[in-house]
Amino acid sequence: MTKYKLTKEDFNQINRRSLFTFQLGWNYERMQGSGYLYTILPQLRKMYGDDTEELKEMMKTHAQFFNTSNFFNTIITGIDLAIEEKEGYQSKETVSGLKAGLMGPFAAIGDSIFGALIPTIFGALAANMAINGNPTGIFIWIAAQIAVMVFRWKQLEFAYKEGVSLVTTMQHRLTALTDAATLLGVFMVGALVATMVNVKLSWAPVIGDLTIDMQNNLDMILPRLLPAVVVGVIYWMLGKKNMTSTRAIFIVLVVCIALSALGVISK
Repeated sequence: MTKYKLTKEDFNQINRRSLFTFQLGWNYERMQGSGYLYTILPQLRKMYGDDTEELKEMMKTHAQFFNTSNFFNTIITGIDLAIEEKEGYQSKETVSGLKAGLMGPFAAIGDSIFGALIPTIFGALAANMAINGNPTGIFIWIAAQIAVMVFRWKQLEFAYKEGVSLVTTMQHRLTALTDAATLLGVFMVGALVATMVNVKLSWAPVIGDLTIDMQNNLDMILPRLLPAVVVGVIYWMLGKKNMTSTRAIFIVLVVCIALSALGVISK
């Protein structure tokens, strides 16, 4: 257990960093990892002390790959800090599993609601009013965005309080929650592979007067088999030593351009 307990000033500082700097360190290798660490770094220093081995290890843990919705990220942060405040350095594995399990589902939910649904509804309303010469639409749009920011600001402390309850009275359910969130995240990744990886086998060998549609034959075996194979190969590559996501992206680009030029694959 750490000796430090978070205060209102800590929550305000985390919220400010989350709103204005969370995405500044975004990169293809760890995505929001550095932003997540920067958001809670002052609190980690207060919990573990400066220049301690515990602080260094937790900084490494929080700098790892992380990517979720900007509109829900502080829910994960609040639960994380509640657990670390309660269990200290011993919570390292628990926190890593929690972040990995929750970031996928929260990304899908948050981006769908706040990244697509709300802007579409209020944007269409504001645009329609503007076309008709009514300036009220812009104020409706501004009010909607302010409401979203208030929601983002309030959820941190709420998640922190619920997180304290989670590790004190519901600790036995934490593993089940993490496993369920991980399963949902894997399900979402599978759905994205089938819908977002648009690659088809355009190679169609000709035998006499017969043209064999290889893509159709693959679909008869298993629809969307080629995208699954592509993702599987990339996943295998990322497990190799010295292979990073950036290198994998360039390899995929070069291979896809070459195969497309040869007429083997198409979009």
